[in-house]
Amino acid sequence: MAEGPRNGEGRDADAARLRDLEERLSRATPGPEASGPMAGYDKGHLAWRMVTEMVAGILMGCGIGYGLDYLFGTKPFLMILFIFLGFAAGIKTMMRTASELDTKPGNAPETDERD
Repeated sequence: MAEGPRNGEGRDADAARLRDLEERLSRATPGPEASGPMAGYDKGHLAWRMVTEMVAGILMGCGIGYGLDYLFGTKPFLMILFIFLGFAAGIKTMMRTASELDTKPGNAPETDERD
């Protein structure tokens, strides 16, 4: 059965055993392999970065379109146009980020000849 409660005896020995166990586990557990420029980042962080890039493109397009509509008096034509342009820019930025995930250190990311 289980031992009775201890009154503080053996705590130092237990602490030493735990430190030894942690040391052996840290040696046995392999570290993360960082092969690409973004390999050290969590996948969740990269996903949020892509979402932020998309939303930023749409909001910037909306802001620019609204400003031009206000300036020229063409509400809401330019705002709608620039929202779609911001959406396209956000998609392009997301694709560029996704292509960075596949690059190896020292290699330049692949670019289109159209850029």
